[in-house]
Amino acid sequence: MGDVRPALGSRAAFPELRSRAYLAHAAISPLSIWVTRRVRRYVDEMAADGVGAFPRWIEQREALRAKLAGLIGATSEEIALMPNTTRGISDVALSVAWEPGQRVLVFRGEFPTNVTPWQRAAKLFGLELRWLDADDFRTDEDEALKALARELERGVRLLAVSAVQFQTGHRMPLERMGELCRRYGCELFVDAIQACGATPLDVEACAIDYLSCGSHKWLMGLDGCGFLYVRREKAQQLEARTAGWLSHEDGLRFLFEGAGHLSYERPLKQSAQVFETGMANGAGFAALEASLDAILGLGVRNVFEHVQGYLDQLEPQVVALGFQSLRAPQLTGRSCTLSLRSDQHDVVRVHDRLNERGVACSVPDGCLRFAPHWPNDVAEVSAVVSALRDVL
Repeated sequence: MGDVRPALGSRAAFPELRSRAYLAHAAISPLSIWVTRRVRRYVDEMAADGVGAFPRWIEQREALRAKLAGLIGATSEEIALMPNTTRGISDVALSVAWEPGQRVLVFRGEFPTNVTPWQRAAKLFGLELRWLDADDFRTDEDEALKALARELERGVRLLAVSAVQFQTGHRMPLERMGELCRRYGCELFVDAIQACGATPLDVEACAIDYLSCGSHKWLMGLDGCGFLYVRREKAQQLEARTAGWLSHEDGLRFLFEGAGHLSYERPLKQSAQVFETGMANGAGFAALEASLDAILGLGVRNVFEHVQGYLDQLEPQVVALGFQSLRAPQLTGRSCTLSLRSDQHDVVRVHDRLNERGVACSVPDGCLRFAPHWPNDVAEVSAVVSALRDVL
């Protein structure tokens, strides 16, 4: 990584970042020097060598695939490189071997990415969409799980949920939800964009069948880039309704091995990679590997604990200024986000004025959201609180 090494609480790798406190990683992360250098290298090599550079970057994608698999406890075969979270969800929603009348369970309060594709699937395949309230898991997890069990007892083909709720920052009890899904024969799909890179997540421990994630938030890569996980045995049961020339086994062979290899009858891949349909975002995948190297080097568990220390300092001081914290009291319900509501303050106005003062944050669905990551230093909390006092 050159002359700068990743270190918890150090923003040395972000010399161009203007904000004095960047707390908007749950929206879009800034780019490190490792990312910008890797993208420049990709562009420079493509400019210099054109097609000659292509094989080198194909090898890079295989290395990235292995690192993403390690991040979530999967195998490389179970990882597809995708353009975004939505595409991964939509591909699976369209490719499950649905039967009319089957139920899909979604949650009110979810980001639309993990609702709209299931609504479309319900309309196209004659499915019944069932709803629970995501916020019930924040207010009373045990009762919410009982309500979930009652729905699953009625028969549900697939449950779709976010690992972390985008507006409240609540970390859903995926292990307990996965256990219930296994008990009642329900597939589990997880939108992991608000978790991967900062909040630990393991697909085996949580019995997750499908997972989709973009790279521009906690993975600290570029937008227009992400990945999809499909459990090996589930991939073999899908009916890929979106496919392209690279969905075939040995899809590149006819371009590099002479005559006689062009065929339209090659079998489709029986893995998540069937959804890698054509030419992809090479610069984005180069960027993602660079950012992921820093995260894996630090360790996701260490990143999570570092951010909890930051939020432990910030939360009580913000609450004292007239805000209601939505952060879970128990560690198992916490992510790397602190979301707040207020009856006393206009949170949109507060957000705008904080950004003017160099404190980058976000305001989804009426919540003031602070989302630090590994580069944030706990020492900056006092400046954040001071800026907040100034704008109230």
